[in-house]
Amino acid sequence: MALNSLTQMKAVNAAPSLAVKWHSRVVTMALLLTGLFLLAAFATTIGTVQIPFSSTISIILDKLPFIHIDQTWSDAAQTIITQIRLPRVILAGAVGIALSVAGATYQGLFRNPLADPYLIGVAQGAALGAAIGFILPITFHNVAFSIIPVFAALGAILTVFVVYSIAKVGTSIPVTTLILGGVAVGSLLMALVNFIITISGDKIHGIVFWMMGSFSSSQWSDVEIALPIILLGSGFIFLFARSLNIIQLGEDQAKQLGVDIEKMKVMLLAAATIITAAAVSFVGIIGFVGIIIPHAIRLIWGADYRFLLPFSALVGAIFLIGADIVSRSVGASEIPIGIITALCGAPFFMYLLRKRTKVLF
Repeated sequence: MALNSLTQMKAVNAAPSLAVKWHSRVVTMALLLTGLFLLAAFATTIGTVQIPFSSTISIILDKLPFIHIDQTWSDAAQTIITQIRLPRVILAGAVGIALSVAGATYQGLFRNPLADPYLIGVAQGAALGAAIGFILPITFHNVAFSIIPVFAALGAILTVFVVYSIAKVGTSIPVTTLILGGVAVGSLLMALVNFIITISGDKIHGIVFWMMGSFSSSQWSDVEIALPIILLGSGFIFLFARSLNIIQLGEDQAKQLGVDIEKMKVMLLAAATIITAAAVSFVGIIGFVGIIIPHAIRLIWGADYRFLLPFSALVGAIFLIGADIVSRSVGASEIPIGIITALCGAPFFMYLLRKRTKVLF
């Protein structure tokens, strides 16, 4: 009787704190969403042609359905905002969502905070596909996109399929074998990429620049293809938030709690690979986003995947839009976005390694 009363008292005392935690996280999410929209609007004002922030907001709002604003801006400003800067900003946000959500997913599946979206060969496969696309004398006619993103996406997806086939043992997929298979296949593919670079002649600049990542050639056709894939894939991953929480207890305990581990691995690996491929195929390889964003969220707001995934998506979008602003504002010419993210991510990655070393030893 006394034990039941004590349990009830603990539950009553815990309920308000749980409600406060949920409330604070929801408020934080709303603030992040507001910050994302404001930063995106600000990013569209940055460029060689200065356009006032108020005019930018008016142009964007005027394009929304059921909203009409009397035009006080020039047609040239409207073209710059809607056809050049806005698709670039939206694509940067979408790529940030994809890499952050995929990174959080891999870290949850592998139970390793150092995992990232490129761990099992996605980046290397995309690089090889893009390199092949650059050197082949093939072009698509009467379509809005080039052959490079198609080859990059196919290379990324096929690479993961090969790694998965190598790692699969019966009906199970050992995580260690999957990672080792990704490392081996990735090394082989990068050797092929380097070989193609050496024989590419005047195409070498395009291949190397693509591998460093850039949003400079972003257009609406890229957004129309990548954004739905990224949003649908990320939404699908969000459905597994509870299962990702459970798997952190260990695969054996997760199985006892009714989680189909192997089926979940296949579905989440497929979803994370597809959204990563959709991201890198249009903008090239952008490193460290999938490591630093989910881990920073975990340090600040905890490891509950019901919040970790949406927080990672919002902060990832904010981070990459901000990094893109820096990439086109710092130097006389645009700096590849991969350099900016590496300068931010490499020190954080070394911090994580050092922290884990202290824990282990």
